Amino acid sequence: MDILFLNPPISEHVYQNLSGGVATLEMPVWMGMLTASMKTMGHSADQVDCAAENLTVAQTYDRVSYLRPRLICIVVYGQHPSASTQAMFGASYLCTELKKLAPELKIIMLGGHISALPLRTMQDEACDFVCEGEGPKTLDALLKTNFKDTNTLKKVPGLWFREDGHIQHNPTASLIEQNQLHVVFPEVDLQSLPTGNYKAPNWHCFDHIEDRQPYATVYTSLGCPFRCSFCCISAPFGKQGTFRYWQPDHIIKQFDVFASMGVKNIKIADEMFVLKEEHFLKIADLLIERKYNFNIWVFGRIDTVKPQHVEKLKKAGINWIVLGIEAFDQTVRTGVNKGRYTENDIFEKTKMLKDGGIHVHGNFVFGLPDDTLDTMQRSLDLAVELNLETANFYSAMAYPGSELYREAVRNNVELPENWLGYSQHSYDCKPLPTKHISSAEVLTFRDQAWSIYHNSPAYLNLIKSKFGPKTFEYIENLKKIKLSRKYSLDKVLAKASYE
Repeated sequence: MDILFLNPPISEHVYQNLSGGVATLEMPVWMGMLTASMKTMGHSADQVDCAAENLTVAQTYDRVSYLRPRLICIVVYGQHPSASTQAMFGASYLCTELKKLAPELKIIMLGGHISALPLRTMQDEACDFVCEGEGPKTLDALLKTNFKDTNTLKKVPGLWFREDGHIQHNPTASLIEQNQLHVVFPEVDLQSLPTGNYKAPNWHCFDHIEDRQPYATVYTSLGCPFRCSFCCISAPFGKQGTFRYWQPDHIIKQFDVFASMGVKNIKIADEMFVLKEEHFLKIADLLIERKYNFNIWVFGRIDTVKPQHVEKLKKAGINWIVLGIEAFDQTVRTGVNKGRYTENDIFEKTKMLKDGGIHVHGNFVFGLPDDTLDTMQRSLDLAVELNLETANFYSAMAYPGSELYREAVRNNVELPENWLGYSQHSYDCKPLPTKHISSAEVLTFRDQAWSIYHNSPAYLNLIKSKFGPKTFEYIENLKKIKLSRKYSLDKVLAKASYE
């Protein structure tokens, strides 16, 4: 076999007590696309999802020994920007242990985090190669070498390697042209993936909380035209603002496969699905024609979701839209290049979606550079007043590949001691300090805010009336799970406006 892709195991340290039945288990869609792309380019390829199969290093090595690949590619990707960096803990461990068992193995690491920090990855990890960029062109060229001739390796775009003990690197590969996406990046290769093991987010299944599996993921576009400074989505693409999309007639084939497999819960992983009308509305039309009974969630923005979209999206099976509200204060949002929208815009758009039968999942970020305790409290008050079907409360992180990370490095801001520190739910979680408050204050406020929101009488009444007693009981049990934190304060910072 030419190449074997590995999705690294997920450490329980990433999610603590949430790692059991609570945490989502995402299909490694990027790995699936890479596997398909290598087959399209004429290479023999396979994939192993160590996380979904809960494989030990020894069990993974047994697979490697049986398949005997010329090259192993550890894919360090996630279905949201932060997931790539927090996946480095498991990826690093897997790479190190495989090299101990078989030093002759050739290993390349690839992914969002890897593209953001290629030099550091080469310095810190036991891998032979690093891919800077989205992957297919680099892997195709590398597989045409013997992995030893450095003169040939110097011609592989996007490759980092060693020559006489010194780290070398080549210019990044050009991005795949939009009209070639369906050829170079075809639909996800589902062969050898344990599709029944993937588990949807709990909120995605509030209508059927005991039926979170199976769960599938698909991209219909790559990149994002916006330039929010806290986001690292563009790291593999070399620059912010890139946006490419597959033709709807090609993408619908993936949905056809999901339907044939009996998959109901689906995530469209595009960083911004509700954006280009001729793209997402055409996909909606194709889904409506097929009358699939999907339960789909997608990302949108306050300034991209329009009234004329709602009915068609709902008919297509898009039951949930995740909106990046981020913060109440306009100054805080402007400080991270987030779009300009008013409090009225937020209330109007969320009401519009709810009235159209689409549930809203609001994302809020505490600890952005201009945040104070007062501005974070206003964001919390806004979340409680909106009373959305669900809300995620993040603490701001300087994710590698983001402008916040570059600013933090330039200004010598103290960053997490290890990659686990970038996980929102880990013991080591260490957010960015703002211009006004410390990391510990940000994290303490975030954890208290989560508790306040999920104890709101209005929210609990909403859950009980809209989703029923089983989901209400699920929320009650979820609130009993407490996260241990290394960096937190033993005092009350967030206040409940309803008390």
